[in-house]
Amino acid sequence: MTSTVPALDGLPQSLRSARAGEPRTAGGFTLQAVFLDMDGTLVDTEGFWWDVEVEVFASLGHTLDDSWRHVVVGGPMTRSAGFLIEATGADIPLAELAVLLNDGFEDRIADALPLMPGAARLLAELSEHGIPTALVSASHRRIIDRVLTSLGPQHFALSVAGDEVPRTKPHPDPYLAAAVGLGVNPLRCAAVEDTATGVASAEAAGCHVVAVPSVAPIEAAVRRTVVPSLEAVDLTFLHGLMTEMR
Repeated sequence: MTSTVPALDGLPQSLRSARAGEPRTAGGFTLQAVFLDMDGTLVDTEGFWWDVEVEVFASLGHTLDDSWRHVVVGGPMTRSAGFLIEATGADIPLAELAVLLNDGFEDRIADALPLMPGAARLLAELSEHGIPTALVSASHRRIIDRVLTSLGPQHFALSVAGDEVPRTKPHPDPYLAAAVGLGVNPLRCAAVEDTATGVASAEAAGCHVVAVPSVAPIEAAVRRTVVPSLEAVDLTFLHGLMTEMR
C-alpha cells in the first residue's frame, strides 16, 4: 500500500540546493523515480472540480464566471476557494467552503472515475519495471485516498497530499517531500503535470517535467517537455529525458 509523505524536517541539503551542474555519467542521468500529478493528469477530474465549484456557489446565490476556471485550476484548495470567495463576495468561511467542495467532489467520483488516456498503461509499465513512483497532488488526503482505490494503490510507493506539506503547489515542497520519501534526487526524476501551477512546483524542485496540458496551454522550456497526452509517454520516453541528448 502507498505510504504518505514524511516530514520535510529531514530534507537533505543536497535536495534543497540541487543544481543542473551535478556530475553525470557518459549517458546522462539515470531515471530514479517518476512523480505523477493526479487531477487532470491521471484522472479526468479537472472538470469535476469546476462543476462542483459552480454548484456550491450557486447554492450560495452566486454565479461563477467561466474565465475564473483558468485561475483556480491546478492550485491548492486554499487558493482556489479563497479566490472564489473574494471574487464573488460569498459570505462563507474558507474552512466551511473547503468541506463543501470536497464533499461535492467525493459525490461526483462515487460512481465513476474516468482515467486519462494512457494512464492505466503507463502505471502498469512503471510497476512492471520496478520504477519508484509517487502520486503528488494538491488535493487533500481524503480525496487522494478515494482516488487511489480506482488508480490502484499498488502502483505508488508514496503519495503526497496538499494538506500534508507546509506549502503546496506551486511551491517545490510536495516534490521535494516525495524525493525524500523515495530517497532519490529530484534532478534525476521525471514529474508529469497538467497545469502551470503543477509545472512550477516540479520545476522548482529540480525535476524534468512532462507537461500534458488539460485546461490551459503550457509552453515547452528547458527541462520541460510538452506532450498531447499520456499515450505519448512510456518508460523509454522517460529514460530519454535523463540523457545528455535531452
